[in-house]
Amino acid sequence: MIKNRPGRPFATVAIAAALALGLAAGAILLLVPTRAVAQNGARDLQAEQFVQVQAQNALTVLANPRITTAEKTRLFRAFVDQVADVPRITQFVLGKYARVATPAQRQSFAAVFREYASNVYESRLDQYHGETLKVTGSIVRRPGDVIVNSEVVGGAQAKPVAVAWRVIGGGASWKVIDVQVAGVWLAITEQQDFVSTIDNAGGNVDVLIRQLQQKVQAERK
Repeated sequence: MIKNRPGRPFATVAIAAALALGLAAGAILLLVPTRAVAQNGARDLQAEQFVQVQAQNALTVLANPRITTAEKTRLFRAFVDQVADVPRITQFVLGKYARVATPAQRQSFAAVFREYASNVYESRLDQYHGETLKVTGSIVRRPGDVIVNSEVVGGAQAKPVAVAWRVIGGGASWKVIDVQVAGVWLAITEQQDFVSTIDNAGGNVDVLIRQLQQKVQAERK
């Protein structure tokens, strides 16, 4: 059964999780665990700048009282498409079942997962209270694969909330592939939920698709 996880600080969830769409990395990249150690303590300033600028841009949009909820939703979806690697995310959250799903199942899942993930976080966009994000450093796992550490401060946050961003790319071309909030990597957690749902259904990917479709339809009512 797909699990809901309420209670995380809103700014971190609405930006971090929605940014990563709840979640992820390419299966090939994750053959090396996310917790891998840094290369000689190196930092990547370009990756840090990418996270600082893009995440703060999203926060600024949410803080603008002159933008309607519908416009915030439109801008936020465009923002996610720009900074997150959505195809990798979609493949990763299926876990081992990404290899066995039929083309029709993958197509159906991609459509409903996008809607499901968007609904979870877009429903809370108006709850933003003026938080800001500050990058505090980074860890180069290997060239082009960087963990950027940051804090969300201010607004409704009683104290800074640690958020780590896993980004891939280089130069002016970076993509977010996973986000860690309060010690939890969101993509990996979502994958565990989805794989468990399919396992419990005897390996039937259609069961997960139907559950997500039901959740999406419930949101529309």
